Amino acid sequence: MESFDNIYLDISKQSGKCRIAESGLGWKPAGGGAFTLDSSNIGGAHWSRAARGFELKILSRTSGVIQLDGFDAEDFDRLSKCLKLFFGINLENKEHALRGWNWGKGEFGKAELTFNVQNRPAFEIPYTEVSNTNLAGKNEVSVEFSLPQDGEDTGTNGALGGARAKGRKAGGGRDQLTEIRFYIPGTTTAKKEKTEEDGEPASGDDEELEEQYAANLFYDTLMDKAEIGEVAGDTFATFLDVLHLTPRGRFDVDMYETSFRMRGKTYDYKVQYEAIKKFMLLPKPDDLHTLICIGLDPPLRQGQTRYPFLVMQFKREEEVELDLNMTQEMIDEKYSGKLQAHYEQPQHSIVAQIFRGLAGKKVVTPSKDFISHHQQSGVKCSVKASEGYLFFLDKSFMFVPKPAQYISFENISVIVLSRVGGAISASRTFDLTITLKGGQGEHQFSNINREEQTSLQNFFDAKKLKVRNEMVDDSATLIAQALNDEDMASSDEEVVQKGADRGSADEDEESVDEDFHTETESDVAEEFDSAHESSGDSDAEMADAGNDSDPPADENTRPKKKAKTG
Repeated sequence: MESFDNIYLDISKQSGKCRIAESGLGWKPAGGGAFTLDSSNIGGAHWSRAARGFELKILSRTSGVIQLDGFDAEDFDRLSKCLKLFFGINLENKEHALRGWNWGKGEFGKAELTFNVQNRPAFEIPYTEVSNTNLAGKNEVSVEFSLPQDGEDTGTNGALGGARAKGRKAGGGRDQLTEIRFYIPGTTTAKKEKTEEDGEPASGDDEELEEQYAANLFYDTLMDKAEIGEVAGDTFATFLDVLHLTPRGRFDVDMYETSFRMRGKTYDYKVQYEAIKKFMLLPKPDDLHTLICIGLDPPLRQGQTRYPFLVMQFKREEEVELDLNMTQEMIDEKYSGKLQAHYEQPQHSIVAQIFRGLAGKKVVTPSKDFISHHQQSGVKCSVKASEGYLFFLDKSFMFVPKPAQYISFENISVIVLSRVGGAISASRTFDLTITLKGGQGEHQFSNINREEQTSLQNFFDAKKLKVRNEMVDDSATLIAQALNDEDMASSDEEVVQKGADRGSADEDEESVDEDFHTETESDVAEEFDSAHESSGDSDAEMADAGNDSDPPADENTRPKKKAKTG
């Protein structure tokens, strides 16, 4: 048996002791559970430089990649001998590419994706760390990585399985890589099985070649290797073509035992039920649709955009029939009182019940203490330029669809009701500004119908929320301004009635301007008239224009134009 100290497992935060014996490999940190790997599960080993010295990479047959970092250069001979003696495998020495090039060749191995530069590996991505992949364009593929549930969920705790759990490697570092994108140009050919007219595979080994984008082949291969599209267990229920307002698009929703999957034309997502923090069923104030809002932590990511809430929209009166894909014994054993074998209800109700049964989350509905002027559970308003609906729950506010905002009552400092601007035309709507405690900022909801003010005020009083109504002062100001305008108008009428001398205003219709001489239209050519000719000397004309202020000697004679000198 060989023993090595100060070894790190899967980029763990703490070091431990690594032991290699004929029965297998073991690693144990100072304050955590031991990690063991049976000798029958060891398929290969690589030796290379790493962050803390030299790294021993074990390629297991079922558990992916095991990384042991912290060896010294002198340990190579000892490791090579014991691996050959105990497991019958050779320790391969691999040198990484250090050129820093960002172009190379991707190679799909058994347990990891390797990016090679000049036939040397630049970096490797274990399939166990890939959470999702999407086609970002016809030549671009994005790869998203798993994140640990908390800071302690790392490879340090060997009892958790080390590399066998997604996101455990990333949890060991202070900074975590969340996404990488590959640009893959060009097209390639892939083999495709011939099928008969009835859809069955054709007999024989005949295969036809199909040309497709290289990025598509890369995406399909990674999906298969990382088992992203495959979820443990069967699909319990599937809802086709569900309209999502956030993120925008239509997705097929597959419900599994521990997760659900959203399949769209461009993006696919897999969300664990553990990530669901809030589940709300909100009747849209149009009497036609119902919204389902799901709060996620960590949020859903689409490129650089994060979606902490999913917003689905269903037709309120659309009833469907659904049979769950599970036996009655399984329902009675695991989901007794939570799920039914058969449903015949509106679709939004079925989705809410299945989510509640599988995820174990409480379904939150709008508060009964709020009824709008139009007998609805929410009011129409705007957040900046985005229109949406503000719903009033028992312990929070919820604005949907985009940007979805959740505001808990316990974080509210004060609510201010104010009028837009100060014009009389703005009296039909008002603004609702919510200031948060501890200087966390504020949320403003604009263009709320004035008819909803009484309903909002009653709800705030029922929930004992601190409210400041600035519209009362605005109303007094508007009334005073209107009265002031009336006083000014009446005083003007009095002055006119007194018959005061208005100067030349009374003579406008009778007086004649003696300096004005009527002429025919042809006498003076306009600038845009065809008869007009430019003199070509604008400076001389501007000089003459300055002398026009002197009164002419004879009022009946027009001043003569100065002759051109150039």
